[in-house]
Amino acid sequence: MIINSTSYQHYLLGLFAVANNIPAIPLYISLIQHLNSDDQHKICRIATLTAFLTMTVAMFVGLGILNFFEISVPAFRIAGGLLLVNTGFVMLNSEQKAVSVAPLALSKIISTAVIPIGIPLTTGAGTMTTIILFSETARDKAYLNFALMGAIVTITATIYLSFRYAPKIVQLLDVTGLNVFTKIFGLITLALGIQFILNGISGAFPKLM
Repeated sequence: MIINSTSYQHYLLGLFAVANNIPAIPLYISLIQHLNSDDQHKICRIATLTAFLTMTVAMFVGLGILNFFEISVPAFRIAGGLLLVNTGFVMLNSEQKAVSVAPLALSKIISTAVIPIGIPLTTGAGTMTTIILFSETARDKAYLNFALMGAIVTITATIYLSFRYAPKIVQLLDVTGLNVFTKIFGLITLALGIQFILNGISGAFPKLM
């Protein structure tokens, strides 16, 4: 039996696990520490906008790309699940460390805000895979599309606030706190990946399940 819980809360929890920007915060802080307040806000907006556009494109174009390459949804669920399982293991075994970066020109910092801060540290392959699979469950259902977009907007707001107040977050949580949050999100990502694999197997071999 395929578990197909589809709701705003379901989408939000899944995205919150894979689209969080905790891995990007140490690098982000090291980049903005030499900038004035206006430039810091500019970098924050650029990194957040990059994450939002990445998630939105995945939602509206992802299934079309699968159809173009004739990739079935069950096959993509299994492949995406394996990717998320690997991401979850990496997060569970990762350790946040302070990052030291020499002062850079503003143009270089802006490009860094897009890559790697916006992509892939905040919204990487795991995030895009999750959104594509969520969009498949919402296909032809307007209320679910609104729920998924609402989850993306909520995550975008969370990402913005995380970047905006990153120095205070790091001061409050310290490296240990960031490690704990990363491992919690890693466990959720791992479970989400396994569920995608089970759903993919169920779709490809309905009699087996």
